[in-house]
Amino acid sequence: MADRPILFSGPMIRALLDGRKTQTRRVIKPQPFASGYYDGEIEINVIPANDQYPKAFRFNARAVGGGAILEEVFEPRINAGDRLWARETWQGLSFGDYQPTKSSLCEVRYAATDPCADLDAEARGYPWRPSIFMPRWASRLTLIVTDVRVEQLQDISEADAIAEGAKQYSSSTKLSRAFNPDWKGVYCEGYAELWNAINGPGSWEANPWIACYSFRVIKQNIDQIEKAAA
Repeated sequence: MADRPILFSGPMIRALLDGRKTQTRRVIKPQPFASGYYDGEIEINVIPANDQYPKAFRFNARAVGGGAILEEVFEPRINAGDRLWARETWQGLSFGDYQPTKSSLCEVRYAATDPCADLDAEARGYPWRPSIFMPRWASRLTLIVTDVRVEQLQDISEADAIAEGAKQYSSSTKLSRAFNPDWKGVYCEGYAELWNAINGPGSWEANPWIACYSFRVIKQNIDQIEKAAA
């Protein structure tokens, strides 16, 4: 079991807090056979747990112009049983004068749920700090990983899109791509838009291989869980 930080955007933090999000998808880097020197479909198999890999996935494809079988192994950095502490946009304010501070003895404000989040820094009285700079002690959400799998992005099901915290597509949704009413469902369409919004135009259409992490959410700092249970 390992403890690791993980970044989330404001909408996804709110989905975690609301109990609407129990999955997250992250692009595998580098992508399998990134050189492109393969022919046809890529097959994927789970490697049984052993001393070398607690859980890993084997990609197989046939080499261009020949019968050789190419093989690459992806070992997820995150595994079932790991604990993830969520990083989000934040600020620490000193007690009394409410000035930004790096001390852990402070009041923590979170942009995802701060009613003044959309005001400019001058009106709000303090600037935001990017999620990448959130220290472990300031995190308010802990995710316990329950399953890891690998698939291509567009393999997502309607149920998985709901578990991702995606919103329904509706006639008022502004699409960055042509809407296909026969594709897979309104939540899948909503997730496709969410993915493009986070990862950039065309990122959904690229259909990368991703690692899908399922988890349960504990609305508590990772280091306070055992203390609260004692």
